[in-house]
Amino acid sequence: MIVIVKYNAGNTKSVQNALLSLGYDSVITDDKELIMNAEKVIFPGVGEASSAMEYLREKNLDVLIKSLKQPVLGICLGLQLMCKSSEEGETNCLDIFPIDVLKFEETAIVPHMGWNDVDKLSGALFKAIPNQSDLYFVHSYYAPVCEYTIGTCSYINPFSAALNKNNFYATQFHPEKSSEIGLKILQNFLEL
Repeated sequence: MIVIVKYNAGNTKSVQNALLSLGYDSVITDDKELIMNAEKVIFPGVGEASSAMEYLREKNLDVLIKSLKQPVLGICLGLQLMCKSSEEGETNCLDIFPIDVLKFEETAIVPHMGWNDVDKLSGALFKAIPNQSDLYFVHSYYAPVCEYTIGTCSYINPFSAALNKNNFYATQFHPEKSSEIGLKILQNFLEL
């Protein structure tokens, strides 16, 4: 069973629809038993870091998500919440990736919104995905490039387009909104 974590952050339905288009059923839930026993867990999100973390803490999902052993994919806000902290609301996050999420300096239009090239792709998530693939982003905060980076993008400055540590994967871009290449990335995750 594939579980999409429900935690008061938008975008769960578009992820579910993308999975359906690949032939996979999924459940959107905040039920701890279902999440714990899922084959794969997807942690998507569009929203604000501090209120999303508050919901996770209220439901004790913060502790649960960190303890998961199956493949977990964070998307957009999901990636940011998997980091140590976020400048958005000065929020302590899950600390799966020990890095701080920063706000883009407003030397260009923020949020970074639209299609952008992703480079330096590595690992199973990007199997058969060429460097310089165009993927869809919408974000005002970013994770710096670090030892867990498996894909980079540049907007104002270079940042982590994707992260991986053990069974935890995360993308700053939205694979569910990134056309055929995005669906292939989701397929790669589901086949891990």
